[in-house]
Amino acid sequence: MQVTRRRRAEKESFVFFGRRVGRRATLVTACISAVVVATGTAAASTHQFGTQQVGQVTARGQVVSSDQYIDPYGTRNVINDGKLMSSAVSPDGRHLAASIADGDAALVVVDLTTGQVQQRIGTNAADDLRISGGAVGQEAPVYSPDGTQLWLGQTDGYVRFTVNPDGSLANPTTVKIPADGAKHALASVAVFSGDGATVYAAVNGQNRVVAIDAASGTVKQSWAVGNAPRGLALVGQKLYVSNEGGRPARPGDATLNSYNTQVPADPATGATTTGTVSVIDTANASAAVGTIEVGLHPTAVYAKGRAVFVTNTATNSVSVIDSARDKVVQTIATQPWPEASVGYEPDAVTLTDDGHLLVTLGRANAVAVYRYTAPQEPVSFVGLVPTDYFPAEITTVGGQVLVSNTRGVDALRPTTAAGHNTHDTTSSLTRFTLPSDRVIRELTAKVFQQNGWTPGAVKLANRRSHARPVPVPTRIGDPSTIKHVFLIVKENRTYDQVFGDIAKGNGDPALAQFGENVTPNQHALAEQFGLYDNTYDIGTNSAEGHNWLMQADDPEYTESSAGEYQRSYDTEDDALGHQRTGFLWSGAQAAGRTVRDFGEFQQFLTKPAGASWQNLYCDAKTMAATGQGTAYTLNSSSPIPSLNSVSMPGFPKFDTSVPDVYRYQIWKQDFEKNGPADLNMFWLSSDHTGGPASPAAQVADNDLATGRIVDEISHSPYWKDSAIFVVEDDSQAGLDHVDGHRAPIQIISPWAQHGVVDDHYYTQITMVRTIEQILGIHPMNQKDSAATPMASAFTDKPDYTPFTALPNRTSLTDGLSTPPSCGVDTPAPQDPKAALVPATTTPPAAQRGIAAQWAKWKTQQRLTGPNAVPDWANPAQMNHLTWYETHNWKTPYPGESKIYAPNDVPGAYLPSTETDG
Repeated sequence: MQVTRRRRAEKESFVFFGRRVGRRATLVTACISAVVVATGTAAASTHQFGTQQVGQVTARGQVVSSDQYIDPYGTRNVINDGKLMSSAVSPDGRHLAASIADGDAALVVVDLTTGQVQQRIGTNAADDLRISGGAVGQEAPVYSPDGTQLWLGQTDGYVRFTVNPDGSLANPTTVKIPADGAKHALASVAVFSGDGATVYAAVNGQNRVVAIDAASGTVKQSWAVGNAPRGLALVGQKLYVSNEGGRPARPGDATLNSYNTQVPADPATGATTTGTVSVIDTANASAAVGTIEVGLHPTAVYAKGRAVFVTNTATNSVSVIDSARDKVVQTIATQPWPEASVGYEPDAVTLTDDGHLLVTLGRANAVAVYRYTAPQEPVSFVGLVPTDYFPAEITTVGGQVLVSNTRGVDALRPTTAAGHNTHDTTSSLTRFTLPSDRVIRELTAKVFQQNGWTPGAVKLANRRSHARPVPVPTRIGDPSTIKHVFLIVKENRTYDQVFGDIAKGNGDPALAQFGENVTPNQHALAEQFGLYDNTYDIGTNSAEGHNWLMQADDPEYTESSAGEYQRSYDTEDDALGHQRTGFLWSGAQAAGRTVRDFGEFQQFLTKPAGASWQNLYCDAKTMAATGQGTAYTLNSSSPIPSLNSVSMPGFPKFDTSVPDVYRYQIWKQDFEKNGPADLNMFWLSSDHTGGPASPAAQVADNDLATGRIVDEISHSPYWKDSAIFVVEDDSQAGLDHVDGHRAPIQIISPWAQHGVVDDHYYTQITMVRTIEQILGIHPMNQKDSAATPMASAFTDKPDYTPFTALPNRTSLTDGLSTPPSCGVDTPAPQDPKAALVPATTTPPAAQRGIAAQWAKWKTQQRLTGPNAVPDWANPAQMNHLTWYETHNWKTPYPGESKIYAPNDVPGAYLPSTETDG
């Protein structure tokens, strides 16, 4: 087959990061409307990326995996310790304490004079100071007014530190807040009383605020507030508390669960419908707690003078409360781009001495600047200042603005020379002197360009239009040659793990863990329909990945929960994790499209006795031979009404003790009986590995099920107007030589380009936008609104040649300790031209003790059964185990020189989904 390489001739070079990275923009604009004009024509974001790769530094900034460039104004200090979740500056302005997730510490202290990390505090043996738990809450640690104490929120209370004269921390002491049944404290932000004697703490998991004696750690008083208290500010004797989940539910409210509390929620999307601020009179214990209504998902609370500012993260606004009247006197819009109303996610706010109000827009990588005079005086928008990736905290220090960026410069933390992993996340501090209003307006154009905010990015069809059908219409609502979209979501692989052995693509064979003899169907599909070697998953883990695919975003709630996933990891069953504009499927329903879901975004699973992997494997063989239904009635479901109503209950959600060939048979019977919907969503999760069979067997099982689904569709009457998108939810389970976010995708359709190697920069968001264009779905937020549909991956000259699934070459029953009653699987012969895959054997004598430790570790990871949780296992450990098992305990993990026991794995400090995924 002839191969066409779809790449532009020019390639921009990679450069190292310099400390001073900001430059003044050269475009001059007078107002935000002029900025829209200045940023270009109707071409949307990914047009400008071409064939650039994540990590590449270009004239427009560094490419990151979220359809954005970053090039912050001012100076940058990269922190190579993980995600900086939130931060606080010491009262003397000399140090910054930052809570950390997904790295080698729970807390770092940064010397603001040098910009360097002075101290690391965590559970790792190499940390400068050890504490018992690595979890950190959603909000920043807090210094006492005299700077002698620092309090860090954790799952069951706080850790109180003594602050030494040099700014370092010592004497960690646990301040316990007891669990209330199943509800842990999940301590959020705290504030000190003016005299430093009392700490007022938001007990996020128990919907209350407590007063704690700062010296003894004793809880002195408690107040019931709204749902999920998050931010606090003390004004005189009054305490203002943002309730991210809004007010308590009332009789008759539609509700959805959030950490064992039913909160008011939309009956279709399950998103919260209220946001409140509680007002506590700390001087009067008997006074009733007041309530002020604000926008949705109120997070940060900041007070200065008589003004209390509250960031409404989900409604993209800031409420200004006059503390003298306890009334919202102004609501400030933080929607810079007129084409999308949601998705900017304001998450921190501060006020400068010269009257500038600064609001961080987490998902826009920017600070919005307003001219402010008084609470009731309308602010005026000045413009935007670019930051690094996901700014989460902002303050002023010595006349400069200091911004803490959760993801810094993306996953470029140096961990191994062999490749990158999604958990190699950096963070950063950026600092600048606020420039003149004129320069800020100039920088606004740069922010627009970096986000791909262009006019005409969302074009709607004219009702009188008689447009000719094309695969990917330019206007939403115009006809497409494609009527049926199939979205197959898999689990956790990098591009190199699956396709690194394909010479014509940009792969590293040394990292090809599941090459052609494990995934013959994916390789054959890549040969027939095209190879995409520059596509990126955005999320670090499953909690983020499924959100990016279903919501075109990882909402701020989930982003900020990464340090402590105890409240919720899979936000399917948490109203706080849902954006108000809904999901991909609810958008399809709003566009009049039919939807059918097979496991994706499901939360619950019930299984009858006897539904073991072995029995379900045999049941799949029986269904294939007889056409009869399953002998085991599994039931998978969702708490989200709009999804549950279109779901196939018998198709099981994530559970590695369910083979994907069983899932295929359940779908096949439904497909042959009922045909497809317009949008069909699947969760095929065996390639996650960790089930009873060996990793290679599970990936082969996933590959065979995928091939058979494509075979079934392509030999059906629906093939002529179908498109199948195959994507991983994230790519965290291995290494990739380009970037840990690079993942295998496939676009399979008569209307897809055939036989190409496509080097264009694509992401999960561009895939979502492509599906939206095909089915006439309006984009959900500013991320998919700005994304470019993958029109170049399609052609208007269809090739109707079907795909015939290949038999598996790796035994699906390899590695089982108990063979199935119907017999072990006999695979087809392996291709000797490809890397041979060894069958699982007894570990070498020298490694049997270590293998036994791993076997015990594996039983504790919630990989199988109805309560299976994606990514419960520590990711570094899980990746090492998969590698060891794949190589029969004979080959160290890439970049390492020995085989490690579970607790000795480099990176084993990364917390699991109890606190991180």
